[in-house]
Amino acid sequence: MHFSWLGGSTVKIQAKPLNQDVVIVIDPYKPAAGVFPRNLSPDIGLYSRGEAGSINLSGQPFILSTPGECETKGVLITTAPGHTADALVLRIDAEDISVGHLGRTNSPLSDAQLEVLSEVDVLFVPFGGEGCYDAEEAVKAVNAVEPRIVIPMAFQSDNDPTAPPVSQFLKEMGVKNGQPEKKVIVKKKDLPQEETKVIILAKE
Repeated sequence: MHFSWLGGSTVKIQAKPLNQDVVIVIDPYKPAAGVFPRNLSPDIGLYSRGEAGSINLSGQPFILSTPGECETKGVLITTAPGHTADALVLRIDAEDISVGHLGRTNSPLSDAQLEVLSEVDVLFVPFGGEGCYDAEEAVKAVNAVEPRIVIPMAFQSDNDPTAPPVSQFLKEMGVKNGQPEKKVIVKKKDLPQEETKVIILAKE
């Protein structure tokens, strides 16, 4: 499974659940500043806070922006209501890997949200941007979920120039050197078994 970060809470995931490439885009919202794609062509488009403000998604992607559970193209998608209207917490299961995405939130996770996120392997946690956790709150969310891998998002970039840098999150997590990577490949066999690993994605 490939992960890349497009800025803000926008994440692109490439999976191959049924020997067929599936591209998933989460939160393709057009930012107020910085470089961002004008359109994308995913197979699946997921939204954590409604479809308003989205860039154009070309083709005929499967779209989900409401609470529920469904399976499409070999990908199981589960969503739970967030803390505000239209807000969702997202879970994706494919290739025997589970991925959680918290959207933009600064509220402690509810029991219902934690149930959806139970035993996820990879967690995208929002840090620094508008409406997102500060470093201490972000780490509390990580500790509540206990993923094997945590990937911060929504920190300082050209899309969010006033957000704090990811170094604040790394310091709170106790990580000394987090080298940003453009694209990360995660395989089931390579998931850490003991401590939670922090991966920093460089914005594409």
